Amino acid sequence: MTWHAQMIAADEAFDGAPLLRREFALEEGHGAVARATLTLTAQGVVEAWLNGRPVSEDLLTPGWSSYEWRLRYATYDVTDLVEPATVLGLALGKGWFGGRLGWTGGAAWYGGAQGAFAQLEVVFADGSTQLIVTDDAWASGPSAVLANDLYDGETIDARLRDDAWKLPGFAGEGWTGTHAIEFDTAKLQPYIGPAVTRWAALPVQEISTSPSGKTLVDFGQNLVGWIKVRVQGPAGTEVTIRHAEVLEHGELGVRPLRSAQATDRYILSGGVDEFEPTFTFHGFRYAEITGWPGELKAEDLTAIAIGSELTRIGEFSSSDPLLNQFHENVVWGMRGNFVDVPTDCPQRDERLGWTGDIAAFAPTAAYLYDVDAFLSDWLVDLDLEQRHNDGIVGFVIPDVLKYMPHPADFGKPNTTALWSDAAVWVPWDLYEAYGDTAVLERQFDSMASHVRRVKSLLSPAGVWDGNFQFGDWLDPDAPPEDPAKAKADKGVVATACAYRSARILADTAALLGRTAEQAEFEAHAADLRAAFNREYVSGGVVLSDCTTVYSLAIVFGLLDPADEEFAGDRLAELAAEAGYRISTGFAGTPFIADALTQTGHTDVAYRLLLEKECPSWLYPVTMGATTVWERWDSMLPDGTINPGEMTSFNHYALGAVADWMHRVVGGLAPLKPGYASVLVAPQPGGGLTEAATSLETRHGRVSVRWSLDGDLLTVDAELPEGVDGILRLPGREDQRLSGGPVSVTAEVHSSVGAVR
Repeated sequence: MTWHAQMIAADEAFDGAPLLRREFALEEGHGAVARATLTLTAQGVVEAWLNGRPVSEDLLTPGWSSYEWRLRYATYDVTDLVEPATVLGLALGKGWFGGRLGWTGGAAWYGGAQGAFAQLEVVFADGSTQLIVTDDAWASGPSAVLANDLYDGETIDARLRDDAWKLPGFAGEGWTGTHAIEFDTAKLQPYIGPAVTRWAALPVQEISTSPSGKTLVDFGQNLVGWIKVRVQGPAGTEVTIRHAEVLEHGELGVRPLRSAQATDRYILSGGVDEFEPTFTFHGFRYAEITGWPGELKAEDLTAIAIGSELTRIGEFSSSDPLLNQFHENVVWGMRGNFVDVPTDCPQRDERLGWTGDIAAFAPTAAYLYDVDAFLSDWLVDLDLEQRHNDGIVGFVIPDVLKYMPHPADFGKPNTTALWSDAAVWVPWDLYEAYGDTAVLERQFDSMASHVRRVKSLLSPAGVWDGNFQFGDWLDPDAPPEDPAKAKADKGVVATACAYRSARILADTAALLGRTAEQAEFEAHAADLRAAFNREYVSGGVVLSDCTTVYSLAIVFGLLDPADEEFAGDRLAELAAEAGYRISTGFAGTPFIADALTQTGHTDVAYRLLLEKECPSWLYPVTMGATTVWERWDSMLPDGTINPGEMTSFNHYALGAVADWMHRVVGGLAPLKPGYASVLVAPQPGGGLTEAATSLETRHGRVSVRWSLDGDLLTVDAELPEGVDGILRLPGREDQRLSGGPVSVTAEVHSSVGAVR
């Protein structure tokens, strides 16, 4: 692109939500308009209209990137919207650039003024072009938005609404000018990932009165977005809507929001008003309504779910309704946290792109939705932040934490196991899911930089035990106020993660034909494996002797066969000692079911999966959860919210077990990256009598459905033409598969499905 536009700001602040307009006439004598293209971005978030018609349904454009080095722009075909006399109108909000970010109370961490950047190119029939660009010839004025912030909500005064500013001939009373602000156009890059859009509308399920007399609305689903309101009342009436994920003893449970106000305020015009606060978003199921004129009716409110535009590709169902609800909770948790960046939570004063969460969850995400472009976009920012931070992959991407006071208990900022390993694990997960080495090519330098930095942090003994680690974060046995105080030795966890990253990188180098790097990282992985066994393993016992360390050691391939057999048995024993309740945190949870399956204890994995007592995956489901919680006991059995300061009811990380559900319960796994070859290998258990899973791969749709009737197992599978596979069933020889449907009924051992 050749840029002619400037980044412009309003001459007055206008409460952080200015309107900008430029009226122009199409040049004559060139014939009809052949094509008109609008390129748009902002320091903040921006919405655009041409003659009062919206340019797109996109939201929160241009999203959140590492603004210091990359600002994305969107491009729209607006050929049908330009007229002989046209007004290009822009509305600005604070967004991530100018609003609050993080839990310290600060805002506008990126510095500089809110601004808009637009370049409209009109191409005529004779080939000539006309450019309309943001410059100091634009006008600016106030909007009906009196306040806007992603954390705190939006205030809109309907009495100030006047759409005349979007149309030709507007007088502009109360309006002023604009000015260009300093901006480096070299930062401008096109979107790689998708835009944020509305993706669902949910009706009110119940309107009730709380014990204290407050009006409460329940939408029946924890979601991310806002409430669309239709209301009529006396002019000047103020309606307030506060959002929260849960009720606590019948009242809105706002303590987990910490300082986020999550409150929208609407001042009525006296006519019929409709409100949508598109410069904010909330994580909520419930809302408390105050100031409503007259009787509140269900049809007056609609919950609008927003998120990055993603295509659903993976499905799962089973004979167990609770397990199905858990899987649905995983889906909703992912959608709510995939709002331009993969965030930890969508409701409190945080909503940051924590690297550990996506490192754990990426395989599940890549199965449920096509996240190739979404996560590839995020990885660009990871690389940028890493390059500008001495090779350190931060706790969050984009790394806004670098501007905030560093928490003392986090130690000096440095590379951290599992979290920083996202630099290696996420690209590899995308390659395995979609079969395209391009992401590995793009990210190779970032991957290598991370592994080499970890190598520099190893102790003289060759293990990673010297700097701050989150370790097995949120181990359920850790105290609420100290979620890092886990059973698993942090050096064991970190060294295991370091080995996995080195092993993946060696395989990546081999795929890309980088023979020197392959040799380098093969040797490094071998050294880490030897050091792990020398320092942490004795007679099969892994230091700290807990479920997470055995899970990592088994799945990452760190143990020799005899030690792995012992570790598997010990892992099963520890799970039984815990009453088949969860005893792992962020590090162990994604891998424990696979570790049990790999060592012949699939029955124990099912016991864990289907346990209902806290802590377990199904306990939140029994408590009415509709998303995955941050803590295993975010809500206690008596309906009280966990006393820890950090509690979210929408965190996807602990839903990473859905990946095992798809592969082992459903029975669908790739034999080659991208499902170019497929393994159909359901392993029934847990008393399930049927399950089904399907996936839209790059090669077409793959599906597996099985049912169990006594000792008879029936499997129906279908592969796309051109895709081969293997059908592997208990007690049978592998059967080769080719494209098309197959149905097999086999007698299985009576122990299959016996765990109840």
